Amino acid sequence: MRKVFLVIIAIVLFGSTAARAHDVLVIQGQHVKPFDEALRGFRSACDADTKRLYLPDLDGTDIVRMVREEKPRLILAIGGEALKKVRPVRDVPIVYLMVVTPQQIVKGNRNVTGVAMNLAPEKFLDLMARMSPRPKVVGIIYDPAKTGHLVKRAQQAARARGIELAAREVSTSREVPETLNGMKGVIDLLWLLPDTTVITPETVEHFLLVSQESRVPVISFAAKYVEMGALAALDINGFDQGKQAGEMAARILSGTAVSELPGADARGAAVKVNRSVAKKFGITLESSPNQQ
Repeated sequence: MRKVFLVIIAIVLFGSTAARAHDVLVIQGQHVKPFDEALRGFRSACDADTKRLYLPDLDGTDIVRMVREEKPRLILAIGGEALKKVRPVRDVPIVYLMVVTPQQIVKGNRNVTGVAMNLAPEKFLDLMARMSPRPKVVGIIYDPAKTGHLVKRAQQAARARGIELAAREVSTSREVPETLNGMKGVIDLLWLLPDTTVITPETVEHFLLVSQESRVPVISFAAKYVEMGALAALDINGFDQGKQAGEMAARILSGTAVSELPGADARGAAVKVNRSVAKKFGITLESSPNQQ
């Protein structure tokens, strides 16, 4: 009788635990503050039961099998490496955030959507249009495999604003210095894209050196480069990006199909300006009440 009683208790305890599935399984690429802040934003918009796992702790784990055992209703992938690991999962909706080039990873998976760690090119061009003197020719160095899709959008948006883009392709970071040197005297502003081929510690140093020597201001995608000598940047807010992804996830959990929620750019950013560089270059920047 005692054995029967213990078996029943085991079934109740372990059976109920095994059957319990979290609404959202969070796979976080790194234990770093920006990712933590993005998850905090996600949770502010998606009131769902979540379980967080760190990617380094899952080394050697069969992710597809783990997801099958966890039975989440949705997967949140924070960071590019996390998205790569969960991409083989096809029967659970996946929402990503803090990913610079999700198009390279997703490759048409119909169960995947999210918020890219990019801003619409139009936002950068609108920032340039508020500069005085206004730039006429804007230089971009890019790897087509990484940010070609952004450059295509930028070229269309630039034409509509009367700005000419001098876009130069590279395939390795070693090509960047020579390519940049070849743009001297041609451009009056440099636009840095979040392109991992182009942006390295060495190339950034060269970009900023040329900027100072040629008096060509730099517009960037991250505030840290403003601190290093860029004129200005549109800095994405991690909490707001997480909140944006959380709103997507909440809709999916409420029954909206993933196909109805295409991947999006981050919707807002803060303008960061290096006032000393602006003064040195004789540049003023009109304020914009609509800029986040």
